Amino acid sequence: MLGRTANDLYWLSRYVERAENMARLVEVGYRIVLLPRAGEDFHQEWRSTLESAGCLNGYLAKHGKFETRNVIDYMLFDVENLSSVAACLHSARSNARAQRTAITRDMWESLNDSWLQMSKIKPVDMTSDALPGFLDWVRGRSALYRGALLNTILRNDTFYFSQLGTFIERADSTARIMDVKYYHLLPSSQMVGSSPDNAQWASILRSVSAHRSYRWVYKDTYRPWNIAEYLILNKQMPRSLRACYDELASALNDLAAYYGQRHVCHATVAATRDRLIEIDVESIFQDGLHEFVQELIGRNNRLGMEISSAYHFND
Repeated sequence: MLGRTANDLYWLSRYVERAENMARLVEVGYRIVLLPRAGEDFHQEWRSTLESAGCLNGYLAKHGKFETRNVIDYMLFDVENLSSVAACLHSARSNARAQRTAITRDMWESLNDSWLQMSKIKPVDMTSDALPGFLDWVRGRSALYRGALLNTILRNDTFYFSQLGTFIERADSTARIMDVKYYHLLPSSQMVGSSPDNAQWASILRSVSAHRSYRWVYKDTYRPWNIAEYLILNKQMPRSLRACYDELASALNDLAAYYGQRHVCHATVAATRDRLIEIDVESIFQDGLHEFVQELIGRNNRLGMEISSAYHFND
């Protein structure tokens, strides 16, 4: 496969995943801002939401101060923000159009229809009543594309590069949510294991669609170490870091078998996955959750660059 084709397929999946993640973050931030006790300090929640999404500096440069309307518009509709839902859906569609012959008709039609519907939505019409339905729609469109991919594409290099894009992006999002949200929920003046408002802890889980499944697994109230263990180490949780690296290792191993070559990225993914298998949550907290997550974000970024280099994305 040409490097350009591999690049487009990889980033197509990253953009679709990112659009969904942005919608999840907006939903959680908006829920918390509406809580009675969040009234005077809503700017702190929007700050952490923008920081989780990697959009804080861009937002502050454009708007200066935190206002709910501006934050929602910036994260959902502002095409100058390349991570906004609108920008991600546009980029995903452009990549899909460039590689129209490499993907299936179902994949193309789901993306094209998503963009056509998105282009008709006016930011000014996004009232508080309309917002939840729109966010549900974004998640639904992502699920539709993902379903089309899983159910119609051949298990060849097209599928493997698509998987890499999805799970590199998902791992990055989960790690950033963990790092930023924990930072705000457990400031240095508090001991790990304290009990801030349950709605705040639930927000972390809702960000990754793990609210109900957490209760099913732990049958317990929200506990920081359990949430960390669930989102980092539980291989059954589809958005956990361990689950993402299981999928990344599988896709890269399949590519190695398909092309008959292994690269530096194969060693990186294996080492990172081994670390997630071997470590336990007590060791993570003992050494520092922030330090652990920051290291993993760095590894994830390095893996992305190594994949790009190995498969000639820029050629």
